[in-house]
Amino acid sequence: MAFTISLLSWAAIEYSEQLNSVSQLGYLRSEIRWGSDFILKAHVLSTKLYTQVGDGNKDHACWERPEDMDTPRTVTEININSPGTEVAAESAAALAAASIVFKGVDSNYSSKLLKHSKSLFKFGDKYQGSYQGSCPFYCSYSGYHVQLLS
Repeated sequence: MAFTISLLSWAAIEYSEQLNSVSQLGYLRSEIRWGSDFILKAHVLSTKLYTQVGDGNKDHACWERPEDMDTPRTVTEININSPGTEVAAESAAALAAASIVFKGVDSNYSSKLLKHSKSLFKFGDKYQGSYQGSCPFYCSYSGYHVQLLS
């Protein structure tokens, strides 16, 4: 989700004029806000970010609609004892980009996004370690250092 919010935010920044000319900028901002709010709600403490709901093995073995699933919906988090620098840094980037989108529209929300972005980046940088919560399905093969440089 963080990558998607980053990408949508940069589209809104780079193409705001074009999007506004076809009355789509408001819709895009609405989607960016929805995803940003999700990340904000998942960032419950300066050193905790909820990262995943569900069990990859059980979820990939289930071929039905999510609303019909009856498997346990376990929650995975990163924290000081279980780091996930990639997730923290990517979430920080998403919130920073979104803060630019809302800077001239809703300055309070923009400031809140930037505050959480800085907190997430600081957390990911201080407690470095590769995120293992989504392995073996979506592991980081390049390592977390790339996310800290981006």
